[in-house]
Amino acid sequence: MGLKPLNNESYLLNRIAQDDELAFEDLFMGYHHQLGEYILMLTHSQELTEDIVQEVFLKVWINREKLAEISNFSSYLFILTRNFTLNSLRKMLNHHKYQEYYKQQFDDTEPAETPADNLNSNPDIQVLVDQAIARLPSQQQKVFLLRMQGLKNPEIADKMQISTDSVKKYQQWALKSVSCYVKSGNILYSLLLLMCYLEDL
Repeated sequence: MGLKPLNNESYLLNRIAQDDELAFEDLFMGYHHQLGEYILMLTHSQELTEDIVQEVFLKVWINREKLAEISNFSSYLFILTRNFTLNSLRKMLNHHKYQEYYKQQFDDTEPAETPADNLNSNPDIQVLVDQAIARLPSQQQKVFLLRMQGLKNPEIADKMQISTDSVKKYQQWALKSVSCYVKSGNILYSLLLLMCYLEDL
């Protein structure tokens, strides 16, 4: 995914660098919908999406003096958003892991499984994944499976004889479909799947 730059972006960035709050508001209004769609696709949470958008723009405002030095702001903003989203997903997974740990301590039951252990030991999750992959269109399915095998975007593009941009698009569409399908059965697996892809998008 890429963000569509604003027509008056350079002007706004220069004004924001000089503490212009109205210009910052215009920048926010110009990008928040694009960012929101991307984050919501990954998190499936409106509340979390709104929190991440606010955190991203707070970071932009805090570093406003350096904005004029950024040559490609839309790319910078996308990477910033991706990193904030990835960190939020990691926090959610850690929160789940510690919840299980402390529950085990107080309940005096068997040691809590890590998220990875839980995924590997639950055949129902794999069934959901297989079903989701089987529902994908042919090209998306090929890209998704190659990505799950550990291939990078350029390697997939070379193997399938398509452009890297096409690989990214198929990958994003496939990720959205699979994560939505799997999420209905296991939110933890969906988050792990998203994290795997976010590392290389």
